[in-house]
Amino acid sequence: MSQAYSWYSQLIKPFFAPPSWLFGPVWSVLYILIAISYGYVGYLFFTKRIPFIVLLPFILNLIFNFAFTPIQFGLQSNILAAIDILLVLGTLIWALLAIFPHIPWVTYINIPYILWVSFATILQLTVTWLNR
Repeated sequence: MSQAYSWYSQLIKPFFAPPSWLFGPVWSVLYILIAISYGYVGYLFFTKRIPFIVLLPFILNLIFNFAFTPIQFGLQSNILAAIDILLVLGTLIWALLAIFPHIPWVTYINIPYILWVSFATILQLTVTWLNR
């Protein structure tokens, strides 16, 4: 895995790329918020308080989110990582819009997540472009 991070460190990055040490603390906080809110959405589904179509974007978002690191660092593919991060952002928007009429706080607690993913999307698209 250190070879993968070495590969990434050699890529051209935009001036607004944060230092690599920042990603761990940010994702640690975000994963706590995700666990709480997504866990509650799962609970609501299993207690039949929301339909599956409301749960679906949360499931897809987790799949795409967890796929990002293996795609970016395992496959070392900026193109596939760019596609994946767009899917993360798209399913997150879908999820937050779907849950808002039922449980607005789930949308509100995920504001830091959507802000970070929006930034990460711009960053990944820029890195992909700069290293084409």
